[in-house]
Amino acid sequence: MTTPPIPQVNCEQLHPSLSVSDLLAATDFYTKKLGFRLIFTWGDPPTMAGVNLGHVQLFLEQGTPSPQGSAVYFVIGDADEFAASEATAASLTTLYEFQRDNGVEVVQPPGDRPWGLRDYTVRDLYGYALTFGYRLPGAVANPLKIERVDVPVRLEKRLAALLHDLAGHKRMSVNSCLEEILLHTCEPLGEGVASPHTKRDLIYIQELKKKHGIDYDCHAIPVCRRRVRRHRTLASRCQRESVVSFFCRKVRTRLTLNPHNAASSATGAATR
Repeated sequence: MTTPPIPQVNCEQLHPSLSVSDLLAATDFYTKKLGFRLIFTWGDPPTMAGVNLGHVQLFLEQGTPSPQGSAVYFVIGDADEFAASEATAASLTTLYEFQRDNGVEVVQPPGDRPWGLRDYTVRDLYGYALTFGYRLPGAVANPLKIERVDVPVRLEKRLAALLHDLAGHKRMSVNSCLEEILLHTCEPLGEGVASPHTKRDLIYIQELKKKHGIDYDCHAIPVCRRRVRRHRTLASRCQRESVVSFFCRKVRTRLTLNPHNAASSATGAATR
């Protein structure tokens, strides 16, 4: 029997779902004590709710709680941020202090874990374990052995200035920043290519473009010569077609006005 191929599916989000005996009490606990936002409730009276921490959504459903063997792990920060920034670390500390000060049971206080994250664990009012953490800088499980070589690179002056500032923003060398961009843009993602930049990075890049006066289109430099040649070719073609169209209209007009001389007019026009 032939095994069917595994389907290729792009999964956008994951929604954990926890059963709770009192939906209203659960949403109140998650929003007022854990720092989540209530996004929706469903049913009258409500039997399901969605609460968000950032862009990640957790479902709460009316039912019998079953916390044994159930746990949810939240990674704080941008999804494509390999190592936490100072802002991300501060966010986790603020969240922990908010939950602790609201009387939430702390199962494990914040600490660095051997798996490369700093995290802490609390329990909700039904006993579910909720862990919040962020990736530690330099935590690589199996580092690749690579060899780097010198490559002569010339960049547009303003773009080079942007790259230098962006590398400083990301706490990287210019070489590493350029290498990261190249590695990501060689990987397809959806209808385009991957990007190594977080949302904060992209906002900062727009600021750098203004700072360094980068007002040209990102594709303008490499294709401008091709566009000029294409436009000249089209213009020349349109000009030739216009002359031919004018001549043909003139011939048709003469044939219509003097049908008896149609054959001779057409012959003369062709000769001329």
